[in-house]
Amino acid sequence: MADKCHLCLLGLIFLSSLLTGTSGVDDAHVFISSGENVHLPCINALHDCKSTTWIYNNRYSAAVELIGSGIKKNNTESHERLSLGSDCSLNIKNITKEDYGLYICRQYVNGQQQGTDARVYLHVLHVSSSSSQTEISPGSSVTLSCQLYSSYGVSCDDWIRSEGIELFWVNQAGDKLTRSDSRYQISAPGHCIITLTTTLLNEDDNRERKCEVTLKNQTSATYTVKISELQVISSQFSCIRIEQPYLGFKCV
Repeated sequence: MADKCHLCLLGLIFLSSLLTGTSGVDDAHVFISSGENVHLPCINALHDCKSTTWIYNNRYSAAVELIGSGIKKNNTESHERLSLGSDCSLNIKNITKEDYGLYICRQYVNGQQQGTDARVYLHVLHVSSSSSQTEISPGSSVTLSCQLYSSYGVSCDDWIRSEGIELFWVNQAGDKLTRSDSRYQISAPGHCIITLTTTLLNEDDNRERKCEVTLKNQTSATYTVKISELQVISSQFSCIRIEQPYLGFKCV
């Protein structure tokens, strides 16, 4: 019964944040590319993790308790990818686009909540291709779609407009690709998605195309796509920002 009350309380808190569009000054924002492993900090942890509860929510789902009293729950879809760090942080392996959202670290002692919640917003950058591996060859047309999955109290589009977030494509040399380049057709169906269409040439073999997301002109996450031996290979890195207010990024 207590667990259900905890989840009900979370739902009320999350609904309030949706209506006000605000969050605490100590909220953490983690940007990462899909396929990577992520470490979500718990800044309100006590002397051990037996008091730690991790709860997950986004704008479209009910609250889910991932960790309770320091023990991983086994009834969640992501439980095999979760682990609790020695500092009570939440570790998630092989991030997917469905993992984006709000993660709350909360402390309970003898059934009573201690202190305030530590909230972490996870934003996931994901790239998909319109073509199968067998279709990737010189002369073929490929469309790469890069999307930021984000849930920050308001819609992704609203958050991008208010926070100065930008999505764009760059070439292997690090130059930003623009619509003026005749080789590429770039479109942005929404603020949180940008597509790149190009016809492959022989010299494109082993060359990279990168989708980047920046916040106030600082790189937050990069998703790299390399075309090699008719296959698409991806690698990523990510950065973390703590709002107090903006203190910059730490790449991990």
